Amino acid sequence: MNRAAGTPSITDRRLTRREALRLAAAGAALLAGCGSESPLPSWLSKLKGRERRTSARPPCIVRPEQTEGPYFVDDRLNRSDIRTDPSDGTVKDGAPLELAIRVHEIRDKDCAPFPGAMVDVWHCDAFGVYSDVRDRSFDTRGKKFLRGYQMTDSDGTARFLSIYPGWYSDRTVHVHFKIRTSPESQRGFGFTSQIYFDDALTGRIHSRAPYAAKGAGRIMNREDLIFLDGGEDLILPLTRKADGYAGTFEIGLVMG
Repeated sequence: MNRAAGTPSITDRRLTRREALRLAAAGAALLAGCGSESPLPSWLSKLKGRERRTSARPPCIVRPEQTEGPYFVDDRLNRSDIRTDPSDGTVKDGAPLELAIRVHEIRDKDCAPFPGAMVDVWHCDAFGVYSDVRDRSFDTRGKKFLRGYQMTDSDGTARFLSIYPGWYSDRTVHVHFKIRTSPESQRGFGFTSQIYFDDALTGRIHSRAPYAAKGAGRIMNREDLIFLDGGEDLILPLTRKADGYAGTFEIGLVMG
């Protein structure tokens, strides 16, 4: 998979959370979210082997790549509703979250929907626990809750039904995602980052069951070392729905 020069990839699931924090992604990478007027940075054009275009560029901004973390498992679970654990049929409790990730391809002056990309998402439950990993505080190997992937449709969109994430030590609330344009090929483009949420909204949601049972200790976005490396560009605005929340995260792949 193609990655920005110098960007680390963390795939060892045995890393502790504190160790993962020390390995925060260095630098920005080749992703964009549509709708901004910000110019592309000069290093991006150099990295793609092109001269910097100062006019007639796509109406997009570059978003940062961030660490994969120690909890990615390539289970290849093709499903939109990731709340259920397929090992026993249980459903994770929490505020419903409808998450849409809309992928665009940025090529020269154009920004168009990118169909057929694999989008993985994974995150912790209301109590800060991930599935299918062993940590110092839990062992969930064999469980598959809150993990899955979808292929983007003709509109470039992958849709998921999940729950609003909980929190755990040293991290603010977040959702991991990985985009792969050709997951079976070494020539495919790959990108990994994280999605964040408004602190005030998190506070309101976490004041209710089941989140409230975890108690105090959640850190804010500005206190998270990984968030400080570009997290402001990765916050997902949410819309309140009768049964939960919904949001669409626009992001583009800068292709050759």
